[in-house]
Parts: sequence; C-alpha cells; structure tokens
Amino acid sequence: MSSDQSIPLCVDLDGTLVKLDTLHQALFLLLRRDPACIFKFAGWLLKGKAHFKDQVMQRVELDAAVLPYNGPLLQWLRKERSKGRTLILATASNYRTAEAVARHLGIFDEVLASNADTNLRHSNKLEAIREKFPAFGYAGNDKADFPIWDAADEVILANPCPLSRKGYAVKADHIFVDHPGCFFCIAKAMRPQQWLKNVLIFTPMILAHRFSDPAVILQTVIAFFAFSLAASSIYLLNDLFDLSADQHHPRKRKRPFASGDLPISAGALMTPLLITASLLLCLLLPLNFVYVLIAYYIITTIYSWRLKQIAVADVLTLALLFSCRIFAGAVATETAASGWFIEFAIFLFLSLAIVKRVSELREIKETDAEEQARRERGYRVDDLPLLLGFGTASGYIAVLVFTMYLGSDKVAELYTYPRLLWIFCPLLLYWITRIWHLAWRGEINDDPLAFAARDLQTYVLGAIGMTAMLYAI
Repeated sequence: MSSDQSIPLCVDLDGTLVKLDTLHQALFLLLRRDPACIFKFAGWLLKGKAHFKDQVMQRVELDAAVLPYNGPLLQWLRKERSKGRTLILATASNYRTAEAVARHLGIFDEVLASNADTNLRHSNKLEAIREKFPAFGYAGNDKADFPIWDAADEVILANPCPLSRKGYAVKADHIFVDHPGCFFCIAKAMRPQQWLKNVLIFTPMILAHRFSDPAVILQTVIAFFAFSLAASSIYLLNDLFDLSADQHHPRKRKRPFASGDLPISAGALMTPLLITASLLLCLLLPLNFVYVLIAYYIITTIYSWRLKQIAVADVLTLALLFSCRIFAGAVATETAASGWFIEFAIFLFLSLAIVKRVSELREIKETDAEEQARRERGYRVDDLPLLLGFGTASGYIAVLVFTMYLGSDKVAELYTYPRLLWIFCPLLLYWITRIWHLAWRGEINDDPLAFAARDLQTYVLGAIGMTAMLYAI
C-alpha cells in the first residue's frame, strides 16, 4: 500500500479506529451503574446531541486500553506515523473519550472532537478539518463520512458499511476490514449452545412418563423454543450491560459486542425482536407458562443489573433460574412437578453455578483483572477455597436429596423395578466429583454445562442412567 505522506491524515474513532460506538457502550455502562439516569436523557437531548454526549461522558469513563481497535488499520497508522506523517484523531465522540484513546495509542498529533457545545459530525467535522488543513486524507466507515470523503485528497475505508463500500470502494486508496460475517456474529451472540440448559423443560414430561403423548411432546417443544428465544434475548441484554467488564476479561473480550464484531445497536434491536417471537409462541401454551417466563425474565434482568455483583446472591439466583425451567416444563404440559426433584435441582445447579465462579476466578488469577472482577462479580481470588467447600457440599447434598426421592412413594408408583434407579447415585457422585476435580485444575472454562455438552464421559454416564430408567419402567 502506498499513501500521500505529505498531507495530514484525519482518522475517525467510532466504527473506524475502534470497532464499536463508544457512546453506545457508555450509555449501557451508565444505565447499569445508575438506571435512574434514563429519566434524564430526554432533558439532555433537548439541549442538543453535544450536550447529551458531554453529560454521559461526565458520568462514565471508558478504558481506552481495552477498547476493540481495528487491528489492520492501527498497524498501518503506526507505520505511517513512523514515517513522519501527521495523524489527527477527528471524531464526533466526546473529547474525553477521544483524548483518552489518543493518550493510550500515542500516535496522534492532534485531537478534534465534540464538546459540550459542538457535535463534531457531518458538516461540523468537515469545517473543523478544513479550517486547519487545506489538503487532507480521511479514514471513516459510514454515511456520515460521505461529505468528508468527497472533500478529501485520500479516501480510506475502515470496516465500511454497505453504503460506504458501494459508493466509495472504487475511490478508496486503502480498505481495512477487521470483523467476521454478521450472521455468524448474531448466531454467536444468541448463544444457541446455551439452549442446552432449557432441556430441563422436558424433565417433568419424562419423569411423569408422558413422553408417549404427541400433544404433550408438542407443547414441550414449543415451550423449549419459547424459553430459548427469551433466554437469547437475555444473553444479548446481559452482554450489552457487561460490555466494559467483558473487555477486561481474558476470554469474554472475544464476545461479539465486547470485541466490536457486532454493533451495539444490533443487540439493542434484536433483544425486543426475540422477546416478541417468544411471546408469540406463548400464545400456543397455557397462561401459567407465560407467568413463569415473565418471572424468569424479571429475575434474570435484576440479576444482570445488580445481583451478579453480590457474592453468594448471584449463585443462589442462578440455581433459582435453573429451577424456573423445570416449573416452565411442568406448567406448559400441566404436569405436576416433583418436590423432591425441584429440591435436587436447586442443590445441583447451585453447585454448578459455584463451579462457574471458581472457573472464572482461576482464569482471572492468571491476569491482572482481579480488581475489575471484584467490582463486577463480588469475589476475590482468595475466596477460591471457600467456594470449593460451598460447591462440593451443595453437589453432594443434591445426591442425598436424590436418594431420598428414590425412596419416596411416587417412585414406587411410577416404576415397576425402582431399585434399578439406584444406579443414578454412583453415577451422580462420580460426575459431580469429576466436575469439581477438573474445575479446581482449571480444565473447565467458565460454564460447566457447556463443558458437559462436549464431554464424552457425560454422555456415557447419561446413557447408562437412561437405560436403567427404561428398564425400571
């Protein structure tokens, strides 16, 4: 690639140098820290977009060191800088964010940005650039940059939107792309692999031996997809509120929103669409299912906003949310859920929730993100031994509750050979102990259920258990 190094190069920030919109990220961070601020937005906007940005950025500060930068563009800019070229960060973002990025990168000679009085966008940005530089190059990404590209002596596209690529790809001196396909990112953000958790919806039907009734099977399948779509909308919302925390995490920073591979605005649009699709499916199910789903959504939203930052309360909430799935399956098919099984599920999933926290802390222990983890999760690295005791105890109590369930009259009514079901006890003991052993060794990354979904031994143990259950009938 060649370039005209005799003219200064102006570089946009949002969507160009940084792969996301910093204002959008700041808004979600502000709403998470102070939800009541949403009632001030209208008043700020009435005083202009510049005033609105200034008010938001007065209240939150983005860490420039962990923002997702356009790698190819940044590498090229460093080379241009090493050759003596003048670089200007020209952005509609508030000056606080722009100056933080400029300080972190150390490659810009000057910063042109919005302040409390002026929104440096469209014609305002072009006038500010022309006032200082008669000839200039410009790197941008969307339709707001069209008039600036028309006036520029050098056109550079960075992660261009379809309209920008269509209108300026031929004129562009350089094109820098640093994101995967949008469909792949949307699918990844929805986390369909997490739908495995919603298989719990099938358990009331299976335990009640109603799996030969086509109508019950159909209701359960509809409930599964309704719950899964709602869960995906929650994952999206959770990721939007967790953007800043995820960017500090050694692995979660690769998530679609935190990495800038998927626009934050796309998540804000997809969330209500998924909720709507879920509610439409609910029309085919009993009204009580809707109540359970709404309760699940409310609890999960509160968890995302506050409870996940409170040690112990977070894992108890996760255990409750897993139990909600069992209730959802019961009301969807109008099948009574076993009290014993609900108690078993609460203890089991409390144990697995603690496994998740232990895995996160072990991963964070190897990085410098402990302070951020304490603020976002409420745990410290030296909590690991305590969590180990809580988690293993909860797992073994779950097995104890299951043995008490096997001795209940309900099992004797449902099974011809109930003694065959006792094989589940050693199977569960082995599986829980193994999960904790691997978690302590750091071989389970974050989610134990995701690990179980690709673990051969889990499938073997499950097959043995299901075979025993079928013979017991």
